[in-house]
Amino acid sequence: MAEIIQKDGTWVFDGDALRLTPGRDKNVSLLRKTLGELAVPLHSLAGVSFEQGRKSGRLRLRLRDGADPLLQATGGKLAEPNDPYLLNVESDRYGVAEYFVDEVRNALLLDEVPSGAVDRYLLPGPAVPLSVSAGDGTATFDGEHVRLEWNWKTEDAKAAAGPRSLAVADIAAVEWHPAVGLENGYLRFGVRHAPTKAPPKYDPNSVELWGFKKDPLMALVAAAVQARLPHPTAHATDAPPKELAAAAPATPGNAPPVEHDHDAQLRRLRELGELHQTGVLTDEEFALAKQAVLRRM
Repeated sequence: MAEIIQKDGTWVFDGDALRLTPGRDKNVSLLRKTLGELAVPLHSLAGVSFEQGRKSGRLRLRLRDGADPLLQATGGKLAEPNDPYLLNVESDRYGVAEYFVDEVRNALLLDEVPSGAVDRYLLPGPAVPLSVSAGDGTATFDGEHVRLEWNWKTEDAKAAAGPRSLAVADIAAVEWHPAVGLENGYLRFGVRHAPTKAPPKYDPNSVELWGFKKDPLMALVAAAVQARLPHPTAHATDAPPKELAAAAPATPGNAPPVEHDHDAQLRRLRELGELHQTGVLTDEEFALAKQAVLRRM
């Protein structure tokens, strides 16, 4: 076992998985504290490195493409202080950090873990329920529905539509962008059969973000929803989207959309079982997630 304890957090490697626990130091970001401890299976890693500096260094994990719904939802836009796969290391612990890297690398070699992309999520995403208030609204997610509620700063035309409730089955995509400079950020949900080009300020399926402290927490909502959507690689291997399939004539080579939904749910059950067996999901988390999938079937 390898372990490194810092003000920024504690990383422990037991040979099969890494447990990343954020520190309690005031400099640890709100996103990392809210996300809490992460269990990262060894087979989800593409690599590990230690970057040494004069006064401090950084341990960094690199996950395989498509393994983590948080990284998928944020698309590399998380600022480094919010990156849960980066640990700041004090100079007197450089030796420990180098030993930690060696242990993880040796395990990757011994287990012959490939570094390429994966076709399913290997991490479960943030725990639900989640509720975040930032920008012009509040986003709440219970694992099955997203609820969007507005505050007094919301544009009148958008607020007039009232609170929104979106079932996961009706969500085609989720986007999260942080505020950068003078450009506002947003959390946007793409709804099936209802495409829109409206800016987030006016889109009733979006929360506009203005660069304040709680903005990054919207990335957790995005990731929790992303974990329950079909994996991005499914678009390349599965049948056409519902809109196209519904318009096509029913032939032996063109199964009705419901079959694809059923297959997707079966795949999700298998994935949940594997996450449970590897210890990523607790018994309670597995039971709740399984019930949610079965209800959708």
